[in-house]
Amino acid sequence: MVLCGANSYEQKYYFNPDFDKLPDSIKDELKIMCVLFTEDIGGIITLEFTEDGTLEFKVMCDDYDVTFDDIGCGLKIKQLQTEKRDLLESLETFYKIFVLGECE
Repeated sequence: MVLCGANSYEQKYYFNPDFDKLPDSIKDELKIMCVLFTEDIGGIITLEFTEDGTLEFKVMCDDYDVTFDDIGCGLKIKQLQTEKRDLLESLETFYKIFVLGECE
């Protein structure tokens, strides 16, 4: 299930309305994170929940996109996973409780 994403080709941001209950500050942080990623790296990024509730970064680019930073992509994702660890873990917990119905 897609939480949010940004597309550098169409210069658009998407936020899944199923998650409207999240606080505006978190929605804003996700938007900034995704849009800045695509401005720095290019391509399309989505944050998606797996079936078990793990939040994953998915990145795609057009086959002939010579401006896409393939090396920087992996580095930027690692940086975001480190710097935004609390946010990402909180989103996973939210998803597991409110979507999957798990109790911690």
